[in-house]
Amino acid sequence: MQTLQAFMKRPTTWIGIATALMFQLIFSVVWMTGYDGVNDRMSQLTVGIVNEDADFGAKIAERLGTSLPVKTELLPSNEEALEKLNDRELQMVIRIPAEFSAAAADAGKTASIQYTLNESNPATIKSMMSSVAAQVTATVNKMAVGQGISQSLAQANVPAEQAAAAGGALSERVVSDIQSINRVEGMNNQMVPMMMVLASYVGAMIMGMNMEQSSMALAAAGASGKWRRFGSRAFINLIAAAVVSLVGTSLVMALGGQAEQGFFALWGTVFIILLTFMFVSQMFLLLFGMAGMLFNILTLSAQLVSSGAMVPRELLPDFYVGLGNGLPATYAVRGLMDVLFGGGGLGAAIGAMLVIAAAAVAVGALAVALKPQKLPRTAAVPAAGTAATAGAEASRP
Repeated sequence: MQTLQAFMKRPTTWIGIATALMFQLIFSVVWMTGYDGVNDRMSQLTVGIVNEDADFGAKIAERLGTSLPVKTELLPSNEEALEKLNDRELQMVIRIPAEFSAAAADAGKTASIQYTLNESNPATIKSMMSSVAAQVTATVNKMAVGQGISQSLAQANVPAEQAAAAGGALSERVVSDIQSINRVEGMNNQMVPMMMVLASYVGAMIMGMNMEQSSMALAAAGASGKWRRFGSRAFINLIAAAVVSLVGTSLVMALGGQAEQGFFALWGTVFIILLTFMFVSQMFLLLFGMAGMLFNILTLSAQLVSSGAMVPRELLPDFYVGLGNGLPATYAVRGLMDVLFGGGGLGAAIGAMLVIAAAAVAVGALAVALKPQKLPRTAAVPAAGTAATAGAEASRP
């Protein structure tokens, strides 16, 4: 009982309990509000349509533009559409080939609509777009019947019963041809971007907490000035980010991870991610001391929701989309997907993270500048000794 009372008298015990409570509170509020209504925002996704069939294809493209649960964009060429798909400006490309009408009218052929997905996205994109592809194929099948193919066959002196049977068969002969770019090899690789972001930020904020405690101990001992402590922390961040990112990248590759752009590109990307997370998490500690860990918990939760690692950002509420634009995890996920699976925009993602890291360093430096300087003891002792010597000399006759 005495031991329990001693525990409860320690401030660190109450801080630990409060931290566990804040994790529950923050994650519950952020995740429940961030993912609320996700399924209702499917209309925010965009599908590109490339029509190469001037006959029946034009009617199909027009019909899809009004019947699908997603936004549609009519594009002039398949090459332009695939480029936008690679840059994640589109979630899927639907291509109606030039021979579609002829194939649909020929009972001996199968008409196909080509669908192209970009797997370098959250896993939910693939499942959603596969559902849209099935809906498109079903819609086109119905349109083929409505186009009056059976009537055309009847006009060609085909008996009515045979014409009706042929029309019914054609309604089931429009098939889906689903292809993918930037293929992901297994669920383990699909989860790497989220795992990297989670592990990197949690590691960075725990490291920052311990660095803050070390800095407070050095300040209390008067062992160094505030700018030397700030510079030392920055240097340690740089070295730690290089070593930790090398270990993490090596483990991912050794355990079967894929890296479309190679090992060194992945290492460099993870290095920038870790360095940015370290500076951002330590910025809150420089501003608010150990209370900055509360902001780190909030930032961690907000980043997991708004980064697009699990759910496409297009499906999130506008608040979280805007919030994610200013948080580094959004660009970390984008960069990791580019370097792991393929895609455009790695340079832009790296540039955005470097800007955020530079801003965090600047804010941290401002916080250090505004804090009062505590003189080291090594400077205080000689000063006291000099004063005492001067007083003794003054008292001499």
